[in-house]
Amino acid sequence: MTLILLHSSPAHIPTFDALRDRLAPDLALDHRVREDWLTEARSEVPSPSLTADITAEIHSADGPVLCTCTTLGEIAAEAGALRIDAPMMAEAASVGGAVLMAYALDSTRAPSLTLLQDAMDAAQNNAPIHPLGLTKHWPLFEAGDTSGFAQAIADDIRRHYAALPFSSVIVLAQASMAPAAEMLADLPIPVLTSPETAFPAALARL
Repeated sequence: MTLILLHSSPAHIPTFDALRDRLAPDLALDHRVREDWLTEARSEVPSPSLTADITAEIHSADGPVLCTCTTLGEIAAEAGALRIDAPMMAEAASVGGAVLMAYALDSTRAPSLTLLQDAMDAAQNNAPIHPLGLTKHWPLFEAGDTSGFAQAIADDIRRHYAALPFSSVIVLAQASMAPAAEMLADLPIPVLTSPETAFPAALARL
């Protein structure tokens, strides 16, 4: 069987190819990139056809679908896909204690917070969520400077944690932020990324 991945950027393809090679080397991946969907979702008035297009793509798939775009995740999940951040948020909530949630797109903030709060409620975790907006660094990712983007994300999270070391776990809300986790590996709390947690969950759907 094939695992279908819906991406809003081709930059995510190497990440999931590497996960496949490590965790399921015989699995076929069908990468489908729709940068236009993210552009539409970030517009002030998204077209009503966006939901229809995403739903049709998922319903026509011949295998389980993993949506790797956090902004599009809610729509994709309603159509039957696995949204990339759902397993990560559940794991973060289960750690117990406050969660520092870093995000790099304004369009990600609301859906990520809602999903995380739902996970906190399900886990009966009443600790606070502390959103950390790092949207000023998104132009680096858009320009293709993924290493610079990751370093800037890691640096800001490190400064924030040093000033307010209250959290039990750090969540990197978007798949694009995942490389920053390696740069934060020395912190005394877990740093969770959506690709590492979602890919095993997607394999379980095969």
